[in-house]
Amino acid sequence: MNIVAIGSSSTEGDGASSPAASYPNRLGIALAARFPTPKINVLNLGVGGQEAPDEAARFKRDVLANKPALVIWQVGTNAAWKDYFLDDVQAAILRGLDHLSGAGADVVLMNLQFAPALLDQQDKPTPATQQMLDIIAAIAKDSGTALFRQFEIMRYWHVESGISFDQMISNFDGNWLHQNDWSYNCIAVALCDGLLEAAALHG
Repeated sequence: MNIVAIGSSSTEGDGASSPAASYPNRLGIALAARFPTPKINVLNLGVGGQEAPDEAARFKRDVLANKPALVIWQVGTNAAWKDYFLDDVQAAILRGLDHLSGAGADVVLMNLQFAPALLDQQDKPTPATQQMLDIIAAIAKDSGTALFRQFEIMRYWHVESGISFDQMISNFDGNWLHQNDWSYNCIAVALCDGLLEAAALHG
């Protein structure tokens, strides 16, 4: 069974010590520990710098060609960070979901990471970040698509559990944007748990 993870650098694994520490790879390991058979392949199709229009354009060639049972689409980070025209991103997400709807695959949208590059000096979302979070949440609700709330999970770690940004965000490139080995692994485990809960609910 194939699971395809598509997105930009945060899916590709920027900030991790190696590709093996990216969230898709760690998700594959977590799922394999729960389900040794049948074999579950988590394919990492993250490409740094891309946003929803670029990713949606790759769906037919890269995503659907792998006949996935599940597609995990992490989207919106670059749009919020660079303050793109978010209406264009919204339209691209809707187009992408439309492409996937005929593929027979389940879909999970994953929202942004909670990282200093996307926050103001009070650790609140910048206006563009908040707008992007709202867009993704509304699309997920209106389309009936599952939403993995990465931003809220990571905010809980930082605000409620006192996990410092030094522990969960890499600053290798000076941007304070990408996750590190610790947080990629924690997100993968949380996503694995969520997928198992969803599978149990839907039989």
